[in-house]
Order: sequence, then structure tokens, then C-alpha cells
Amino acid sequence: MTSRRTFLKSSILSSSLLLPGVVKKGANLLSRQKQSEKTYKPLIVSTWNHGLEANEKAWEVLHQTGSILDAVEEGVKVTEADPASRTVGLYGFPDREGIVTLDASIMKGNGDCGSVCFVRQVKHPITLARRVMEKTPHVMLAGEGARQFAIAEGFPLEEEVLHPESEKDYKEWLKEAEYRPVINIENHDTIGMVGLDAYGNLAGSCTTSGLAFKMHGRVGDSPIIGAGLYVDNEAGAATATGMGETIIKICGSFLVVELMRNGRSPQEACEEAIARLIDKNRDNIENMQAGFIAINKDGEYGGYAVHPGFNYAVKHEGGNELEDAKSSFKE
Repeated sequence: MTSRRTFLKSSILSSSLLLPGVVKKGANLLSRQKQSEKTYKPLIVSTWNHGLEANEKAWEVLHQTGSILDAVEEGVKVTEADPASRTVGLYGFPDREGIVTLDASIMKGNGDCGSVCFVRQVKHPITLARRVMEKTPHVMLAGEGARQFAIAEGFPLEEEVLHPESEKDYKEWLKEAEYRPVINIENHDTIGMVGLDAYGNLAGSCTTSGLAFKMHGRVGDSPIIGAGLYVDNEAGAATATGMGETIIKICGSFLVVELMRNGRSPQEACEEAIARLIDKNRDNIENMQAGFIAINKDGEYGGYAVHPGFNYAVKHEGGNELEDAKSSFKE
């Protein structure tokens, strides 16, 4: 375990401090030469094991409707509705007050986006986020305002009853009620999804019930455009998972997309963003997990994390497979 707590070599950390706009042209050329020759259109990539089932739904919807936006919305709805999910949707862990609050965002490659945060009783916050994008002049609605908008849009409100497993864990946590915001490095977190259609159009979605036993009112990176999700048809798309506070500090998903815009492959962009995140969170990095996945406009993809344990699902014409992300620290 000692090596896992050893920081990246200074040369890697130093490279993370380079701003996207000042990368040398020669480095960009070399970077492009190192990219994988494999490209896929259409392509769907999503976080964690639950991404496999979500990808299948997204793929089905894409071929039914031809809309990559429909695909990334319907794909993550599978996880939002999954009773086995403790970190996405109303079956997830509650906050320290015993209340489940949800965050979600959705974005198109042309810059249109919508999100909701700290919302209660809505089964599919990702669909509510899309309504914010399409039916309001705003990008984000929060708390009671988001809930009122859901009612106005005809969303049925669900009864606030904890899932038995979530309630059991919450009661166990109450015995000490110690606030320790540590993300599990295994398959227990947000679902983020990014997709590319056959014509080069991109879209992405991200939805979560947030950190287990968080402070009431806490909002992570998932609903914040540029942090948990960012999409640009000219460059690519990225989404994040893990300790939201660390991702917000570096505008993580925006950073990944900008690195791709400046010549980095999706894999290289994710690695540089994680290096930047580590450099900004040195004090407690051994207890923090964060990861990024990304696709570019050409149909390449990549993923990277702070610690081992992060995986992501990749769907294209050749199949739907789970890949283990490489990480800065090792076992």
C-alpha cells in the first residue's frame, strides 16, 4: 500500500501545471502520433459497472431516434431507476439528515445545457435537467425551486421513504455520526455518460445522489457545467466521478475538453487533469478518489483515475465492454 500513497513524479506533476493554451506545437504533434488508431462512430462511454446496462439502453435509443441527446438521457435513467444503486437516484444514500437529494446535468455539443441540484422526490432528475435546458432561460435550478418546476412540468413526486439497505446503513452511521466524506474507490458512485453519433454530434449526461451522509445542502460536481460534465462539438466531451469538491476546484471536465482542443488525446487529457487535481489536493489525496472519462470528435476515448478501482463501460458497433482505468497511484 505504500506505493499507492506515493505522489506522482515531479515531472508528471509539473506537466499538469501547463495551461492548455501554452502547450508547445511539437508536443502536440508528438501527442497526436501516439494516439490509438482505433476510432468509433457512434460511441457511448459511461462510468462504472452500471454503465454497461446504461450503455445498452443508450445505444438502443440512439438507433431508434437518431438523437445522441435522447440516448445519453435515457441511458442514465436506467441507473436512476435501479433499486440496487446506492449512489444514483432516489434509492441512494441520504444526507446526514436522512434525506435523499439529487443532482444532475445534461449538455449538447452546441453549448446548450441544463442542470438541477439539491432536488427532492424526483425519480429522474436527468429529465428535469433537460427540461431546464429546453424550457427555461436558465442553466441551473436548485432545491425547492427545482422541485416546484418539476411539479409545474407534471413530474410525479415520489414518497420520501429510504430504500431498506440505505436506511440500514444510515442508522449504522448515526451511531457515531462522524462526517467523513471519503469516496469508495470501488464501484459506488455517480454515473456520467458521453456519446458521439455517426455524424460527429456529441452529448453528455451526469446524475447522482451525491456523497453518502453529506451535509444537508451539499452539492457536488455532477450538476455543475464544466466540473462534472462538459461537451463541445469542436473538441470532445468529458465527465467526472469521485470526490466532487476536488473536481470542482480544477473545473475538471472543462479542463479535459480544452486539453483535447489543444491536441491531447482523450487518454492524455484525462491523465493531465488527474495530475492537476492531485497537485491541488495534496493534503488528503490518499483518501480521495476521482476519475475522468472522455471522447473526442474523432471517436477516440480514454479514462484515468487517482487510485485503482475505477472502471468505465465502452459501447460501439463491436460490443459493450468494461475497461479498468489506469491510475496515478498503484495497488
